[in-house]
Amino acid sequence: MTQKAAYSQAAHTGKYDKSSGLLGKYDNVRRFWEDQVTGIFLRSPLNALVERKRQRMERIRILDLGCGSGDGYDLLTGVTTKDPGIYEYITATLTPDMIKEYVGFDINEDLLEQAEAYYGHLPKVRFIRGDMSGGLPDSIKDESPFDIYFTSFGTFSHFNHSQTVKIIADIARHAADGAIFMGDWLGRYSYEWQDLWDQPANKEYFMDYRISYIYPEEERDKAEVAVFPLRLVSRDEVVAMTEDAEKVGDARINPVTFFDRSIFIGRHMDTGDYNKNCPKLRGAVNSLFEGYVRTDLESLLVDYVPRPGFDHLNNFFEMLFMCSNTLVKHTIHVLSLCDSDTDGLKSVPDPLPFYPDPLKEAMASMRRVIEGVGWVKWGDVRSNVIEPQLGYSLRKLEMDLQPGMGMGHGLVGTFEIQK
Repeated sequence: MTQKAAYSQAAHTGKYDKSSGLLGKYDNVRRFWEDQVTGIFLRSPLNALVERKRQRMERIRILDLGCGSGDGYDLLTGVTTKDPGIYEYITATLTPDMIKEYVGFDINEDLLEQAEAYYGHLPKVRFIRGDMSGGLPDSIKDESPFDIYFTSFGTFSHFNHSQTVKIIADIARHAADGAIFMGDWLGRYSYEWQDLWDQPANKEYFMDYRISYIYPEEERDKAEVAVFPLRLVSRDEVVAMTEDAEKVGDARINPVTFFDRSIFIGRHMDTGDYNKNCPKLRGAVNSLFEGYVRTDLESLLVDYVPRPGFDHLNNFFEMLFMCSNTLVKHTIHVLSLCDSDTDGLKSVPDPLPFYPDPLKEAMASMRRVIEGVGWVKWGDVRSNVIEPQLGYSLRKLEMDLQPGMGMGHGLVGTFEIQK
């Protein structure tokens, strides 16, 4: 099945609709983990761009390449200037008054139809249909330069090396000086597809990607699951592509940051399509963020199964999952010590001194939250306050420990174009 037809099929199932909760494309993990992580890593360069444009009394033009249903608009306008304090009323970095225009570009008519339904009423938003497999099309090149060239959720994994180099080179030529470019690929070494780790690192590799995650587990075997090729990449491959693009793009493409997104909770952790040993973590984390639903916290514990011959990868994942296990067990233990009748906790052991600092910070955070609200007897504090905070703590742990090398479902690079 072609990529275009596969996404149309997914759209027609209704699973790509703008919903929230335990299932679907826009589940709790997507909204409260994945999109938030992208925004946090994008915050610094976006803040700098907005401030520079504000000083020049200019607005910002955005090009969302492979925009799908227009998700980039929500994501970019949802980035905050900093982590908010408990008192402050934090506004978005990119407020509507600073946007000159958001242009969404995609090849799929069905997804663009959804985008029009969601955002077409906004006066500064428009969508263009086209194909960028041969580079930026004339319909984009004829546009004025953009300040943000944005992609999300594996857009560039649809293209091979030479196609990607051509697209990035076209972006570099077309962009305004100081523009931000964000490229998004599937990570080559995600634990989700451990079975594919043995593909030669010096050769391009396209996996057969299955959109099985949009179906409930009991329906997957019966459903006609869409399958199409997507490229898996490492950071070294991304660097090689941007360096090749720089040679012909008439501009510097300076890396700002790389990050691995969704190591812990990628889409295929629950399907087991590419690693039968994957723990079903996405469903459990979705439950953490669901109001008035209590989660079996032990379902978050991971018994990591290494793959022989990949010591550097096994060492990283073992460290990550041992840290997450320690945080979950700590939370379970502190909950067991909480006494709502006396408004306090019994003795809680301190983190061991050799624990990584991000783990110590997360453990301290969970202790303070439980101690601070554990005495409240109404509103189901565990499901509505404590469990979401555990989700945020696990998210922060992943962010602090990720190496930005292709270990997650997504590998994202942000770059500044200099002319």
